[in-house]
Amino acid sequence: MPTLEVYSLRLIRALCTLTFLALTSCAGDGLRPPVGQSAEPGPGAALSYYQALQRMTPAELSRERSILTAVPQTPFTQLRMAMLLGSGRIAPDLPRAQQILESLLKSIDPSAATFQPIARVLADNYAERLKLEAQVERQSQLAKEAQRRQQELQEKLDGLAGIERSLTVRPRQQRLPAGKGEGR
Repeated sequence: MPTLEVYSLRLIRALCTLTFLALTSCAGDGLRPPVGQSAEPGPGAALSYYQALQRMTPAELSRERSILTAVPQTPFTQLRMAMLLGSGRIAPDLPRAQQILESLLKSIDPSAATFQPIARVLADNYAERLKLEAQVERQSQLAKEAQRRQQELQEKLDGLAGIERSLTVRPRQQRLPAGKGEGR
């Protein structure tokens, strides 16, 4: 079973990939599209949004979620919603975020193709987080079970010690040295 260090390395690799995508995206990839292109922002805007999520308060995150559910569901909006649902600053809904990312990854919409590399990295990251959460839950259950067994064993030991104390003490028999007192 992979260790926490392996998962940490995978997370670092995913963050490096995101950073690489941010550095290689076009500088003009903002909210105003060039003439002849769709109004959909690019990977740079998605990464900027991800960074902005980290600075938002819980109230702002809640308001952002309301906004994202109200606007038309474009690939960029889906990606932002998945980022919001996977944010660690509020109670994350990783299964729902993964579901959104998987639909984005399966989409044949040309504007979705722009966001699919980021969606793949996020989906992998969320899958790793879910695995880690499951491992933590299993370890927690095992620790509770071990604590329960330890308490049962301690109770048994205490019971045995009580029985031992309640037994009457027999006087010790004195042993005679070998060869004395026998058959003479």
